[in-house]
Amino acid sequence: MNIIPQVSAIFVALFAWSLIALHTSGAETAATGDEYLVYVGSPVHTGQDGKNIYVFRFNARSGQLTSLGLAAEADHPGFLAVHPNHRFLYATNEIGDMKAQKGGAISAFSIDQTTGKLTLLNQVPTHGAHPTYTTVDKTGKYVVVANYFGGTIEVFPVKNDGRLDETSSVARDTGTGANPKRQDGPHPHAVILSPDNRFAITADLGIDKLVVYRFDAMKGSLTPNDPPYAKVNPGAGPRHLAFAPNGKFVYVINELHSSISAFSYSPQNGVLHLIETISALPKDFKGENTGAEIEVSPSGRFLYASNRGHNSIALFSIDAENALNQKGMSVKTR
Repeated sequence: MNIIPQVSAIFVALFAWSLIALHTSGAETAATGDEYLVYVGSPVHTGQDGKNIYVFRFNARSGQLTSLGLAAEADHPGFLAVHPNHRFLYATNEIGDMKAQKGGAISAFSIDQTTGKLTLLNQVPTHGAHPTYTTVDKTGKYVVVANYFGGTIEVFPVKNDGRLDETSSVARDTGTGANPKRQDGPHPHAVILSPDNRFAITADLGIDKLVVYRFDAMKGSLTPNDPPYAKVNPGAGPRHLAFAPNGKFVYVINELHSSISAFSYSPQNGVLHLIETISALPKDFKGENTGAEIEVSPSGRFLYASNRGHNSIALFSIDAENALNQKGMSVKTR
C-alpha cells in the first residue's frame, strides 16, 4: 500500500481543500485499474459543515471518484496526513480555542482499510491557533504541525498505537511582510520534511520566507538552520511547497501574488537558492485570484498549481535544468 503516485490523482488533490489518498490494491500504476481511498477534510471556512471528514473511492484508471460517505466526525478538520504504515490518519483541527486553552488541535484516527471509516484515537492541543498543515516524518515516529496564528511549528511523538503524545519541540517563525492586511506577523501555512528527513521547511505566508529547521528524528526536535531561511518576492505570501522527486529542487506557490517560485536545494546543508518566479495565471486574466496548492509529477517533468478565483489548474513543464517552462497552460476547473 502506498500514497497515490499517479498524475491523475494529482488533479484530484488540487481540486480539494484538504485531501489525502491511500493505495488499497495491486501495483502502483494507473493502467492496472487500482483503487484508492481518498479522504477530504471540511473546515468551516470552505463553505462546508466544518465537522466531518469524508471518504471516497478513486479508480486511477477511469478517474472515477465514488463517495463512501462520512469517514468520521471531527472539529474543523483541515489538512490531513497518513502514517507510513497506512494504519493511522492525522487531521489538523483549525480552531482557535480547545477546551478553554488558546490554540488549535491535532487529531489521530485509525483507518479501517476495508470500509474507509476512521476511529478517533485521541486529540492533543497545539501551541498556536488554526493549524493549517501536518505531515508525518519518514520514520513514522513524529507528526509535524504548522500553526497559522502564533507562528509556531511543532513536533508530536507518535505512540505505538497511533495516538499522539504531548509535543516534543516547538519552533517559532518571526517577522512581518510587505502586505499589512495579510502579513502583520508570521503565518506558517505549510511545513514539509526533506527527502532525507533531516530538515523541515515552512512556507510562511506572513513573512515571505521559507524557514528552514534542522530536524532530529532521534529526539523529535527542531533547531534553526544556518542560514535560517530563503526569501520570496516581497508580498508574495508563500503558501504551499513541494520537492522535486530528485530532492534537488523545491517549488512554492505564492498565495498573494498567484505565482510560483523555484528554488535549488542543497541536501547537504538544507540551503535554498531562488532560481525564478513566474505567474500561475494567464497574461490576460484581470480578476481577483489567490494561489492554493502545488504538486510535482512523480516523473519530475511537470508541475501543477491551482488558482482560486480564476478557478483553474496551471500546468508547467520542467526543463533539464529544473527551471519552469514559461509556456505553461491553464485548465479551467469549472
